[in-house]
Amino acid sequence: MATNFLQQGDIVTVAAPSGGVSSGDLVIVGAIAGVALTDADATKDVNLQTRGVFTLPKLSTEVIAQGAAVSWDIDPGQVVLPDSGHYPVGTAVTAAGNGDTTVAVRLDGVATAAAA
Repeated sequence: MATNFLQQGDIVTVAAPSGGVSSGDLVIVGAIAGVALTDADATKDVNLQTRGVFTLPKLSTEVIAQGAAVSWDIDPGQVVLPDSGHYPVGTAVTAAGNGDTTVAVRLDGVATAAAA
């Protein structure tokens, strides 16, 4: 093992954002996207799982095809299709139609800056 190896990277520790987080929340910190593994108050350390498939809340009127790229709308905190102001976070593993409030998403671990 290389002497400068720190960790696998599927789980990273970050400072919880303003307002804190609850276990299961999708969290965006800079260009990192992950699901909080525990509850944490603002500025406290929280472990984020950056890879894997998670059931996440989605905009109920959004129609998402299986395999579609998906993004995160920070306010109100829902998976949506890519668009201006949203953070790309992964791929829909299942289809989710109008009226569905969740979708299974494979996280990429990266939340590129929201499109302007």
